[in-house]
Amino acid sequence: MTNTATHAVSVQGLVKHFGTTRAVDGLDLEVPTGTVHGVLGPNGAGKTTAIRMLATLLRPDAGEARVFGHDVVAEADAVRSRVSMTGQFASVDEDLTGRENLILLGRLWGHTRAAAKRRAIDLLDAFGLADAGDRQVKTYSGGMRRRIDIAASIVVTPDLIFLDEPTTGLDPRSRNQVWEIVRALVSAGTTVLLTTQYLDEADQLADRIAVIDHGKVIAEGTSSQLKASVGAGALHVRLLEPGQRAESQRLLEAALDVPFRLEDDPAALSASVSDPQRVGHAMSELAHAGIEVANFALGQPSLDEVFLTLTGHPAEDQRSDGDPSTEPTTQEEPA
Repeated sequence: MTNTATHAVSVQGLVKHFGTTRAVDGLDLEVPTGTVHGVLGPNGAGKTTAIRMLATLLRPDAGEARVFGHDVVAEADAVRSRVSMTGQFASVDEDLTGRENLILLGRLWGHTRAAAKRRAIDLLDAFGLADAGDRQVKTYSGGMRRRIDIAASIVVTPDLIFLDEPTTGLDPRSRNQVWEIVRALVSAGTTVLLTTQYLDEADQLADRIAVIDHGKVIAEGTSSQLKASVGAGALHVRLLEPGQRAESQRLLEAALDVPFRLEDDPAALSASVSDPQRVGHAMSELAHAGIEVANFALGQPSLDEVFLTLTGHPAEDQRSDGDPSTEPTTQEEPA
């Protein structure tokens, strides 16, 4: 039995259907308090549906889920009093300014007008939005919208915050800013349950990662543990001449007896290798064939490679989980 005093979330056998689609299929998950717990998977894996059930926005069809010991169905009000959620899309009023949105939420939470104004000022300053506080949110860039959305989620600091793909559609600078906000939340004592389809995001932020596919957890552990579970090293080769990649693939596969993947970079290819001692021989085969290598590296597999090994398909593979609220959309970064 899970110790609810040390776990923010405890889930056993959670199930959710949408018509004939089994969006969440016997999900088991435990999230220790005071941590960032990543839920990693592609669009359609069931991440958002699971989060919406834990946040009491959807009723499970089967299984049990508890948040700080409270059942999400029978004790929904108790759960809501301790959690907050930032979804994939901005939930603030775009016709109001950033400051007005935060004051409004403070007032709805029961703050006096003066206290709500003070909280708004503090949050705008902490999230780097002080200069934009009196602008309408519809004029904000994508990164600014995500920051005001997260700020709105912590007008009253929650014990647990659900961040559902918080950096979808953001440029690298804005993503880094959101990552810093997440780290600050955890250092202040908030537990974070983060869903993402970005493998580097899970690697950067999460203390533990649950890999979810087709509505169930298929692997769980730290980033290092998941990489080690593949049981192989990763060989990455980049050639000087992209036109020699096909011949290089043939030679490397013959030398190492493993399939090589062609990367997006037209000069690069990679493979999981079980016998690192044979890599030197394989590189010699390329040299003997007159194929020059710009660089090669042998190390732990990336989370991308772990996901491919565990699921049989790449992490960017996109499917619908049947929940109309989770259909993937394209977000554009305003100028």
